[in-house]
Amino acid sequence: MSALDRSSTIAVVGTGTMGQGIAQVALVAGHSVLLHDAGPGRAEQAERAVADRLDRLVEKGRMTPGERDAARGRLAAAPAIEDLAGVSLVVEAILEELGAKQQLFTALESVVAEDCLLATNTSSLSVTAVGGALRRPGRLVGLHFFNPAPLLPLVEVVSGAATDEAAAQTAYDTAAAWGKTPVRCTDTPGFIVNRVARPFYAEAFRLYEERVADPATIDAVLRESGGFRMGPFELTDLIGQDVNEAVTRSVWDSFFQDPKFTPSLAQRRLVESGRLGRKAGHGWYDHTPGATPPLPHTAGPEDPPSKVTAHVSPSGPAGRLPGMIAEAGIEVVVGDVSNASDAYLELPGGGRLYLANGIQATPDHLEADDAGDWVQFDLALDYRAATRIAVAPADTARPETVRAAIGLFQALGKEVSVIDDAPGMIVSRTVAMLVDFAADAVARGVASPQDIDAAMRLGVNYPRGPLAWGDELGTAWVVEVLRGLHEACPTGRYAPSRLLNRRAAAKGGLL
Repeated sequence: MSALDRSSTIAVVGTGTMGQGIAQVALVAGHSVLLHDAGPGRAEQAERAVADRLDRLVEKGRMTPGERDAARGRLAAAPAIEDLAGVSLVVEAILEELGAKQQLFTALESVVAEDCLLATNTSSLSVTAVGGALRRPGRLVGLHFFNPAPLLPLVEVVSGAATDEAAAQTAYDTAAAWGKTPVRCTDTPGFIVNRVARPFYAEAFRLYEERVADPATIDAVLRESGGFRMGPFELTDLIGQDVNEAVTRSVWDSFFQDPKFTPSLAQRRLVESGRLGRKAGHGWYDHTPGATPPLPHTAGPEDPPSKVTAHVSPSGPAGRLPGMIAEAGIEVVVGDVSNASDAYLELPGGGRLYLANGIQATPDHLEADDAGDWVQFDLALDYRAATRIAVAPADTARPETVRAAIGLFQALGKEVSVIDDAPGMIVSRTVAMLVDFAADAVARGVASPQDIDAAMRLGVNYPRGPLAWGDELGTAWVVEVLRGLHEACPTGRYAPSRLLNRRAAAKGGLL
């Protein structure tokens, strides 16, 4: 292990919220920490703020008074950059501006020792570009903490094109010694989390733009059926619409405006109008004092069908449903279960309930023996644990079939949201795209499958790593959803990645 020894002094340059958090992490790990900021008096202010943070740890019982006093004794402000001459690691956390970062690291090179490790906490800029102005770019590495740094465990350790392996390994081992969960990745736009997470926002915004459902309903379905901690509309209101949209646009531009990363026009309009989320009092939602949060669309009570013929493979994504339906007192007849990806429930009147598979419920052509009496239902992370299910009737579905579909899921104890007919619905579409983005990152050598899944679980609290989720659903099912979406929108946005296609053809997994 090549972690820096606790006797090594760490410098943090840039003393905003992130810089203070990183300083706290290093202090609690036992290092001496110097704080430097170009703004007059800011380093001293940050020193007091970090000391207050330590006081709060004592109040919460997470640190003893003696440990706090020792940590305070290891913390100091460094008014001049020359004061950083003896440090072993500099972590930069200044504004996200390439020129400013290059200027800082160029100045640091003339101050610190030859063996001092340099790290940038950038979340959106190229580590390669930041190091491009250095005489020795090999010792510069990305060390991307997530906010709040003391609480969130993930750290992305990013190797630029010129980063020495020894430098990256030391950064990785040091982050681990600080109690973090580091993951290794190459210098790609967005790194792991901000690259792979784009569809979580983009698909929800596109569904809204297509008037498939309102924000409150989309958020509720992704939370209560998909298992995500927050929906994309409420999450971006928390993050700040300007911040989230800037990251999306940066990644899109960095990938030469690849259609897979296309930003949302609706979000752009929010930013232009100043509706930036909670900090502005209004974003997708009204956050002014006393405002009533909007409720998701929830269908009224309906009677369930008396019998269901289940053409559902036990190994498929909807494999638990037949057993749950039987437990609810509804007769279940086992139908053809040979095709795990083509799951549907047949109602007594002939109507069918299909698991969303990337094709809209309303058929393009009606054959003489096919009435199009169909309703799609959305994917759930766990159909037993889910508290809400979305259904999307075909335009040709009979009203009694729609009512029976609603009543069936209500009999299973679920709230039901009826949305407009759209390929892939909400959860199926979002999860398939997350799996695809993660598989593409693996294929391009961005990071290992294990690190990608760990990053998405720990960095953005996804209920399951996207690659593990893809393996559970089956790569063939994921590819089928994407191909259906691609057929409906043949821009390249939904075309399955090369690795995903190969794994599906070979009936193999992604992990």
